[in-house]
Amino acid sequence: MDLINEAKNVFDIEINALQATKQAINKDFEKILELILSCKGKVILTGMGKPGHIATKMAATFASLGTPSFFMHPSEAQHGDLGMIEKKDIVMLMSYSGESEEVTKLIPVLKEIGPITIAITGNEHSTLAKSCDYKYVFPHFEEACYMHLAPTSSTTALLVLGDALAVVASKCKNYTKEDFGLHHPAGSLGKKLLVKVKDLMHEENDNSIVIEGETLQKAIVEMSKKGLSMVSVVDKENNLKGIITDGDLRRMLEKGIDVYKVIVDDVMTKNPVSIDYRELAVNAMQKMNEKNITSLPVLDDDNKAIGAILLQDIIKAGIVR
Repeated sequence: MDLINEAKNVFDIEINALQATKQAINKDFEKILELILSCKGKVILTGMGKPGHIATKMAATFASLGTPSFFMHPSEAQHGDLGMIEKKDIVMLMSYSGESEEVTKLIPVLKEIGPITIAITGNEHSTLAKSCDYKYVFPHFEEACYMHLAPTSSTTALLVLGDALAVVASKCKNYTKEDFGLHHPAGSLGKKLLVKVKDLMHEENDNSIVIEGETLQKAIVEMSKKGLSMVSVVDKENNLKGIITDGDLRRMLEKGIDVYKVIVDDVMTKNPVSIDYRELAVNAMQKMNEKNITSLPVLDDDNKAIGAILLQDIIKAGIVR
């Protein structure tokens, strides 16, 4: 047996199934999408066996992209979980044969509760297709299993159909990156989209600031005292005039500069790169990487210097590009 060709054959069969499913997208898909978009409740998915596993993932994707959704196991549904379903909900029932007993048994009770029911099946003449309010029927294709028995192509097609419904629904709702971040607060994805400069910056007594006209020695003391790698130089109104970094200091000390006589105005970097406190921290990281620097002064609405943000603080917060 040529194992590599056998494996490639599985890919080919499933790709063909996806192509057939893609070409068969029709008004039924559009109607289901309209129902999802107008739903005042939740989108509940159920299925037995492998379609049930896919339904679990579909529910997670819907919820992740802004459509309230959860998976209900058909057996658990018959032992009390049906109480979670309301008339304003949509219930999508998955069975490629359309005859899974655990799934079809739910239909009489669902009709009593009153949610919209949608059959997702490969058999137009099945009990499931005939009993639900709406249906989506897959085109005919082969299972990739060499016996054509195990759900393989059908579960792949179901998975992608679920992604298509969830993604298009999300786009129709104008679901934004900020919305996504709100629903994914943990991990780097959520942090990229939620954590702002103001959340990580060193401010007030923790910020390193000197007034223009001060000596370089005073800037060194301030930088050392605050433990930052930079000091902002401001005027009496707190307008940013420049910055001095620890790298600047090292280079000046190597040249033997008299830190007690030199004033910061003469050695600072004028018109430095800065960032607004409302910006996302990931944008501050991008700006630092582009400029090959490790810190930025932070400005408020009136362009006053109110803090400093360091690259190491952003990385420590778990934000990575």
